[in-house]
Amino acid sequence: MSDLVIVESPAKAKTIKKYLGSGFEVVASMGHVRDLPKSKLSVDIENDFEPTYIEMKGKEDVIRDLKSLAAKSNRVWLATDPDREGEAISWHLAQILNLDIEQNNRVEFNEITKTGVQTGMEHPHKIDLDLVNAQQARRILDRIVGYQLSPFLWRKIRRGLSAGRVQSVAVRLVVDRENEIRAFVPREYWSVDAKFSTKSSRKTFSAHLVEVNGQKAELENEAVTNEVLQALEGAVFTVKSVKKRVTSRQPAPPFITSTLQQEASRRMGFQARRTMKAAQELYEGVEIPKLGAVGLITYMRTDSLRISDEAKAAAADYIREAYGKQYLPASPRNFKTKKGAQDAHEAIRPTMPGLTPEQVKNSLTADQYKLYKLIWERFIASQMANCQLDTVSTDITANDCLFRASGYSVKFDGYTALYVEAKDSKGDEEENKELPPLNEGDELKLKALDGNQHFTQPPFRFTEATLIKALEENGIGRPSTYATTVSTILSRMYVERDGKQLRPTSLGEVTTELMKEQFKQIVDVKFTAEMESDLDGVEQGITNWVESLRKFYLGFDETLKNAEKAMDGKRLRVPDEETDEVCELCNKPMVIKIGRFGKFLACSGFPDCRNTKKIVTPTKGFCPLCGKKIILKKSKKGRSFYGCEGYPECNFMTWSTPVEDRCPKCQNTLFKKGGRAGKLVCEKPDCGYERPL
Repeated sequence: MSDLVIVESPAKAKTIKKYLGSGFEVVASMGHVRDLPKSKLSVDIENDFEPTYIEMKGKEDVIRDLKSLAAKSNRVWLATDPDREGEAISWHLAQILNLDIEQNNRVEFNEITKTGVQTGMEHPHKIDLDLVNAQQARRILDRIVGYQLSPFLWRKIRRGLSAGRVQSVAVRLVVDRENEIRAFVPREYWSVDAKFSTKSSRKTFSAHLVEVNGQKAELENEAVTNEVLQALEGAVFTVKSVKKRVTSRQPAPPFITSTLQQEASRRMGFQARRTMKAAQELYEGVEIPKLGAVGLITYMRTDSLRISDEAKAAAADYIREAYGKQYLPASPRNFKTKKGAQDAHEAIRPTMPGLTPEQVKNSLTADQYKLYKLIWERFIASQMANCQLDTVSTDITANDCLFRASGYSVKFDGYTALYVEAKDSKGDEEENKELPPLNEGDELKLKALDGNQHFTQPPFRFTEATLIKALEENGIGRPSTYATTVSTILSRMYVERDGKQLRPTSLGEVTTELMKEQFKQIVDVKFTAEMESDLDGVEQGITNWVESLRKFYLGFDETLKNAEKAMDGKRLRVPDEETDEVCELCNKPMVIKIGRFGKFLACSGFPDCRNTKKIVTPTKGFCPLCGKKIILKKSKKGRSFYGCEGYPECNFMTWSTPVEDRCPKCQNTLFKKGGRAGKLVCEKPDCGYERPL
């Protein structure tokens, strides 16, 4: 009889089987096997929030096979993912298979490598009931909010709406930001900018006015600016001081879940769900020549910055060999994990730091390679020496006005030889400019002196990366939930994408305003963060999960009853978006409405005219098969593609983007294929024309 090891996915099972050998049978539960039924609340609020779980539909065959294998096995090991959700799956499996939860039958693998699997099997433990209760409390809390609040929204706004403990706060953040943008009133201000050169160099450099008569330069309008410019006519510009110093920059820490999602969004445009899918695959194992199936990264759901000594030593060996010992810091680098973070797992890092992205590129999908490269470079850079900069700052005076210029040059590139963290906006990028040799008392040649008008800018809309950052900073949700939260608010049509930006829909705004009026605590950032902290207390064994739920429910139940009274007989209308399109049946304007399956066009003359149609987004291209317009379409998974408007008579489709350029051979539309280093191609059959971008 062999031992049975149960994991969550077939890919993970295959990799682990390789390391455990013939004495073990490794199978997958395919995720959760039990859950609360969808048809009813299934939480007995009157009896300590007792949940009623059922075996999930579609899992009958999996459960039957697991029971059969368990009955024939010498021992059953529960090796689901090493987090709160994985612990709950192990507990449910123990219930189904009648396993003794007092036994040390739970094993965890922080990395799916030979060492990681052996270490996990050598240190089995009991199922952590605090972790199980923390997951259970969150699940029950979300079920109560969703199943009791959602019907209220159906009655007051529209059927099919949903509310959630975390998703409603995320939508509020997006709505509040949009309101800030609308309420923003630009303020005019001016700057005075100069360009100088020295007597010994023709190279010009820029400086900006910072003080007038010893006071900070605050130029509110053109008249004030012109007074300063007039006062500087014919002035002599002299170097007052030159400050030189060497500054040191440290590398960014290795990734945690949230920062991985943010950086993948900034650099590669990955949505959080896409990032986590590729990360899961890298963790569970990939077939590598000469190595077989191996997990390439450590567990990807973590908020700890801890790194093992073995990983640091392996990184140091690689850096010493690839870059030289001068690229190593004086001692191995440690990063401080933020207060309240769970330290059960290491930061996200490559399991074998010496295995470079190029060595495994041919074994990975495009997404896997991009993400592995990002994780590998960030981790190796985190263990490299600081970047050293020679910085110069100079003050320049003329007629009681003070100008300032600064610049830097790289003295030693350090970690930047491999990796530099991306920024959320161009305004965050630091300009690298070198100043010519300057000495105190030098007289400068004025090349240009201009007054420039500016206006203050409204706050930026959230992107997926900055929304995840805001959720993390405010303590809303946890790393494992961010991808699902963003996907949910988009799929529910509360928020929509505008390029990379997230903006609320009219449905999202109406729903949020109702929530703010009637369910203030549910969408209150501080309250939600405190609730999250309480649930973390359950995980740490310092808070009773039933008491935590009871404390929340007393206030929630009263709020719901008060809202029913306040909104009795009332129903809110979601405003329609106006369009320039005219109904072909009655000539009234068409408007954009939001339905259960997304946006659609409808006649504003409803109910007299019931004309509706899909929203078509035309492009600048024409079909290479029939000549009709090419329109933007969406796949079932939300991915954009392009197709002929004549479908189904013409079935042309492509993932490539149509452009205005025409093929010089056949005059058909050209399509952009690939990223920045892509090419333009003609998709007319038998043409074959292509050229680099």
